[in-house]
This record gives sequence, C-alpha cells and structure tokens, in this order.
Amino acid sequence: MSLDKTPNANRFQIGIFGKRNTGKSTLINAITNQNVSLVSNIAGTTTDPVQKAMEIHGIGPCLFIDTAGFDDEGDLGQLRNQKTFDVAKKIDAAIILINDENFDMELNFFDKNVPTIFAINKCDELKNIDTLKNKIREKTNLEPICISAKTKKNIDALIDALIKIKPYTEKNIVDGLVDKNDLVMLVMPQDIQAPQGRLILPQVQTIRSLLDKKCITICTTTDNFTTALKSLKLAPKLIITDSQAFKFVYENKPPNSLITSFSILFAKYKGDITEFIRGAQKIEQLNKNSRVLIAEACTHVPLEEDIGRVKIPRLLENKFGCQIEFAHEFPDDLSRFDLVIHCGACMFNRKYMLARIVQAKNQNVPITNYGLAIAKLTGILDKVVY
Repeated sequence: MSLDKTPNANRFQIGIFGKRNTGKSTLINAITNQNVSLVSNIAGTTTDPVQKAMEIHGIGPCLFIDTAGFDDEGDLGQLRNQKTFDVAKKIDAAIILINDENFDMELNFFDKNVPTIFAINKCDELKNIDTLKNKIREKTNLEPICISAKTKKNIDALIDALIKIKPYTEKNIVDGLVDKNDLVMLVMPQDIQAPQGRLILPQVQTIRSLLDKKCITICTTTDNFTTALKSLKLAPKLIITDSQAFKFVYENKPPNSLITSFSILFAKYKGDITEFIRGAQKIEQLNKNSRVLIAEACTHVPLEEDIGRVKIPRLLENKFGCQIEFAHEFPDDLSRFDLVIHCGACMFNRKYMLARIVQAKNQNVPITNYGLAIAKLTGILDKVVY
C-alpha cells in the first residue's frame, strides 16, 4: 500500500489547537506548503476540523488536523468547540499555539499522556516572548518553540520536534502469534457487504502484516475453505477468519491449527484485549430488560445480513429467547447500556479506540468487540487465540 493511500487510521495524527486567530490554519498551510485551510484575519474562520494527509521524512505517513478556536462563543461556537475536543481524543500528538500570556484555556488541551509541543506563534510580532516562554516552562515543564507561521520561521524546528516525539516502534497486527515461514490461512467471505473488486481494510492490513512477518499466506473464501485445506501438505499454524464464519471454520479446521478472527486481531491491535474479554464474559448476564449498544466506527448504509445491525442482534436474541433493546450511536453518556459491543475499529486509530474504552470503564459499562462477542455466543471464546 503506497503512502498516499495509507488509511488515516494508520497515520500519525497531529492536532493543531489554539484560540481563534492564533494562526492555526496558517501553520498547517506552512507545514504542508499548500493552502489546505482558509486563512483570514476574521476570528473563527475555521469552523470544522480540516485534515491534511502527508508524509514527513522521519515520521512517515501522518495526518495534520486543523481545529476551530476553542474560545468560540454562542450556541454554534459551542458545537465547534465540541468538535475540537473530539479531535483531542483521537490524536497521537498535539501542537498548541500560544501568543498571549493568558493561556489557561490552552492547558485544557495539555494531556501529559499525549506528546505535546507548545509553539509561540507570531514571534516576530510579540514583545513579551521571554516572559511568555518562562510561563510556559513553569506551567508545563516543556520548552516552547518560537515560530512564525506566516513567514515560515522555525517551521523546520517544529517538524524536528515532531520527529523526536513520535514513537519509533510500530505494532504488528499479528505480533505474538506467528513467526517467519509459518503457514497462515485467511478465510475471507466475500458477501454483499464487501466492496466490489476490493478487500475490506482489516483483511488488507492483516495480509500486509503477515507479509512483513515473512509468513506464507494463503487466502480463501468460506465456501472453498475445506477444499483449500485438502490442497495443503501441512496444516496451517494459524487460521484467521471473518467472525461471521467462526463456527464453521472452527468445526472444520485441523486439530492443531490455531484460530482467531480479524476482529479479534484488531481488538488487540487497536484496543484493550483484556477489557474486551472481560466484556464478552458479561454477555451471560444479559436478559430481556437489557440494553446493548452495538457501536460502529464507520458510517455505512446497512445491507442485508449486516453484522452489527442484523447478525449480532439475532445471535443475542436467539441465545436469550427474547427481544433486546439495541442502539448504534456512541453517546457521551453510556450509563443506560448494559453492554457495548464495538466493531473492529479499523477506521479509528488506537488512541481514539482506547478513549472509548476508558469512557466505558469510567461509567462502569462493560465493553467488548464483534469478534469476541461472536466467539462467546458461538461457544468458542476459550478456543481462539489473541
């Protein structure tokens, strides 16, 4: 997959924050050398997050997100502020622009768990730079960078700082499960939900991860699964299946072949596998009065036999012999739900998925994901590998 086609969820995501008219849009234009964001002297020109994907040597594929000023006012301003806070949940790093000594609002976006750069913008216009730098050091214990987004002064220094804070180690989706030269079979049903002529993103990413591990990788569809097995001299070390085919693949696989699903792999890759397993065990406590949130990371038109809208609800209702109340929008308040079942989150980065897990934990609502829920409902949760 070429860098320009790298999914945004796999890019190093950098949010640019600050009050209105601090030069956020000018900065993203300066970094990308393009007119990505509309620039104006009128405060509040940027009303919605603006994204620009690019590659930076030393970082690799990254995504810059220009946000609305978080000091916006009025009802519409509050909605814009909420979108800015939503961006803060997703990012891997933050650039916080400051150009006055009152930056208490900016500190609301300073998460010590997120690598952050404080940048004093318009440094060629300000007269109190030394005082401002000292205050930032005192309140954040970080060394600010003085820049001018307008003249591109010290933009290179800002990019160098980003390179230094990016983690150098990247996780592999199949870490801990396979080694070089292992034979791995992928079972990938091409149903009506699969895009015409293409594979879905989790399948593509898993194949790439296996190739990076130097595994011998074989792909088949569910209807050709047993035929594919018979064509092999050796049984696969690992079989990775779509969750919807769990039961069939498990019942027909070689005894020594390990089994997992794309969704379970992504539960570990994007989320907290321990918390998801704990959530899957809570399925046994559901009843006719339960309310279940089946959350999706991407927006799509539900089709016949949709896994989140049809198949998982059917499995749950068949297990308990009654109708259960389901919802699909992920709200701020999860307290009315007895369980959250989340999709594989291939369209989210890990930071955003972990934020949702923390949100559920803080509200004492168990959370699991599609693959682990289906494994539990089909009775093979203790047979799959993570």
